[in-house]
Amino acid sequence: MVLALIEHAAGRVDELSLQALSLARDVAGDTPVEALLAGPGAREAAAQLGAHGVARAYVAEDERLETYAPEAWAHCVTELVERLQPNAVIAAGTNRGNEVLAHVGARLDLPFAANVTGILPGEPLTVTRVRWGGSLIEEARVHGSLALLTVAPHTVPAVALEAAAEPEVEAFSPALEERDLVVRVAEHVDAVVSGVSLAEAKVVVSGGRGVGSAEGFGILEELAQMLDAAVGCSRVVTSAGWRPHTDQVGQTGTKVSPDLYIACGISGATQHIAGCKGAKKILAINSDAEAPILNNADYAVIGDLTEIVPAITAELRKVRS
Repeated sequence: MVLALIEHAAGRVDELSLQALSLARDVAGDTPVEALLAGPGAREAAAQLGAHGVARAYVAEDERLETYAPEAWAHCVTELVERLQPNAVIAAGTNRGNEVLAHVGARLDLPFAANVTGILPGEPLTVTRVRWGGSLIEEARVHGSLALLTVAPHTVPAVALEAAAEPEVEAFSPALEERDLVVRVAEHVDAVVSGVSLAEAKVVVSGGRGVGSAEGFGILEELAQMLDAAVGCSRVVTSAGWRPHTDQVGQTGTKVSPDLYIACGISGATQHIAGCKGAKKILAINSDAEAPILNNADYAVIGDLTEIVPAITAELRKVRS
């Protein structure tokens, strides 16, 4: 069987965890997929997992799990591993998923493969995974009595089953120690978001160095408003102080998967492509016909973005008037 670590918020399962469950079913084959959830809303989230192939969900109950603590989550995983003896533990390739399974690997002295996109069953298990911000696709063999894997975001679709039963939900009380709680979340600070969320937007209008200044984002914001889109940016923009870090798309920012990603004045560094490669379509607007981002773009407009972006906005106004 396979054990999946599930992330959730306010009783709603995170989309990236649902994607991880699709790969977990492939790894499990004819054996069951079981899940582990912790924190507030875990029972409500567990009830949603039957449609994604989970036969049984374990809810870790301890008031000290009200806030995220990586070592405490790792303790919960290792405790269930000892009890259930799964063939693999799988989580989403999020900051939390990677952090927790890294701790699990250290506790159990086992290798950990992050950002997996596909598997080939066998002894040993063969995985395909992305590395170096998505610039390298690696085929690796995972040697160990237990495979620890995280699934690269937006590379495996979250596919629900046509016929699925409600999962059994079982509570357990992990024997947490004080050392498991040394590092934990002390406070949540909500990001100031106006309009559409970057992570959930169906269209993202993003700007890079080529925009020229903080004021230069005005035309991008205008286009985004017409498209009901979110505004993003590259790392160099946040480094210059033109936009907040919460707007950054990339390996160290937000990974997005919109229907359309409009990259304005973005060169296309590997770290940025790692954040937007989940987009269904990429439109690049750039004055440099040799910009690396054109290798990943579905459509490109070569020219001055200060003329092209307002022209697109003007045409949209005509269509809607």
